Amino acid sequence: MLQVRQAKPQDIVAIRDLAKKCYPTEPPYTLAMLRGHINHFPEGQFVCEYEGKIVGYCATFIVSGNVALHPHTWIEVSGGGFASTHDPKGNYLYGMEVCVDTSYRHLRIGKRLYNARKKLCQYLRLEGIIFGGRIPGYGRREKSVESPEEYVELVKQRKFRDTVVNFQLRQGFEFRGILPGYHPDDRESRGYATLMVWRNPEIEPGTPRTLDDESTRSQRLHKRVRVATVQYGQRSLDSFETFKKYVEYFVDVVASYEADFVTFPELFTVQLLSIDNKADLTPAQAMETLTRYTEPFKEFMLELAIRYNINIIGGSHPTKTNDSNDSNEVYNVCYVFLRQGEIYEQYKIHPTPDERYWWNIRGGHEVSVIPTDCGPIGVLICYDSEFPELGRHLINQGAKLLFVPFCTDERQSYLRVRYCAQARAVENQCFVVLSGNVGNLPGVPNMDIQYGQSCILTPCDFSFARDGIAADTTPNVETVAMADLRFDDLTYARNSGTVQNLKNRRHDLYSIRWKK
Repeated sequence: MLQVRQAKPQDIVAIRDLAKKCYPTEPPYTLAMLRGHINHFPEGQFVCEYEGKIVGYCATFIVSGNVALHPHTWIEVSGGGFASTHDPKGNYLYGMEVCVDTSYRHLRIGKRLYNARKKLCQYLRLEGIIFGGRIPGYGRREKSVESPEEYVELVKQRKFRDTVVNFQLRQGFEFRGILPGYHPDDRESRGYATLMVWRNPEIEPGTPRTLDDESTRSQRLHKRVRVATVQYGQRSLDSFETFKKYVEYFVDVVASYEADFVTFPELFTVQLLSIDNKADLTPAQAMETLTRYTEPFKEFMLELAIRYNINIIGGSHPTKTNDSNDSNEVYNVCYVFLRQGEIYEQYKIHPTPDERYWWNIRGGHEVSVIPTDCGPIGVLICYDSEFPELGRHLINQGAKLLFVPFCTDERQSYLRVRYCAQARAVENQCFVVLSGNVGNLPGVPNMDIQYGQSCILTPCDFSFARDGIAADTTPNVETVAMADLRFDDLTYARNSGTVQNLKNRRHDLYSIRWKK
């Protein structure tokens, strides 16, 4: 069976492998980039599946003709390959990728994918489709023509044959000029691309587009998301069962308010060390002891997420990994428990100097968005929020909501996290939720005092709460804060706000490249 369908998150690895096979000499798409395609504009990503195998992929996003019909590069127009420049108010569909397994080209997969694009363009009532097309035959003919423009004209006159250009012309696309430096890694095309345009025959050029949130249909049920943050009090415990009662109390409270998410603080499970109260443990041994609770903790929290129908950001917990080369390596891991019954992990990338020295905590290697029933989210554990590259990497992948579980001992430490989290909200035009510990825990190394003020932060613009704070708590008091967040406000701010940080990025000057 052969079908063209909308791409799913489960297809990402197969799509990456397909792209590697199709373009072996070019830098491959990363999994993060492909997550960005699907999260930014799920309706615009298509795969062709034949007998259970992904044999074709087509990526698109919406763009303004004022951008796409003028000189640009692939990096600029695609947001570095993440499709993060998707503009719901645009009037053209932009084709950023088509790749087809050469073993299956006899099935006319390319034509099927182009037709899927055209149907989407007409359904969304866009003026047309634009893309920068490869000219792989130009490299062989470069010395026999004066310019890439002349080469394309000779192809149109059938004096030269270029399989890619010929195919695109047969699909009804019009050659509008050459884009120099479009894709420098495309050696066959010498970095050039053709500016190709297909006009939607159902729309008169310049016709104002009637918007009905076509590009955000997948989020219609989740325009309003209710989030809760628990400012958790550290206290001595007499058993793991007592810990479970305290945690379930807060989950029960926020679930009664029909919250979609609840987040707990970083390392809030450290209070479990007070059960045995072994004063002779070194800090590193204390962390090692906590890792024994990992599986019971995960089992309990997942059961809560399902039973109370709420997504739980499980703060963080010291964890040993099974694949660690060093049996003494411990990681600071945030477990995210979804109400559908799934568990995701986000490792802390940057342990603080004290975490590394006293607790032997190692840093992780990847930050990835987590798919939830309310859209993709991201997690930055405490110190990670102070590195803007990580937040931007999550936003590039499609996150609009970031959670920051933190653990700070005094006001200066807290304010570093708070100010940086607010900066992430402003520069990425996203929501950020902070959750911290309060109270005292005598006898537990490096956790004896806490300072915290949990909060829910927004961008600073007219669509949002005053001071960029949707909700906050009284400092150093055990409590809960909640707020309703509307993703539509983010979409408006990103495309029509007083400032448009994401839209105004200079992709021609800088980018974030994740090495692993």
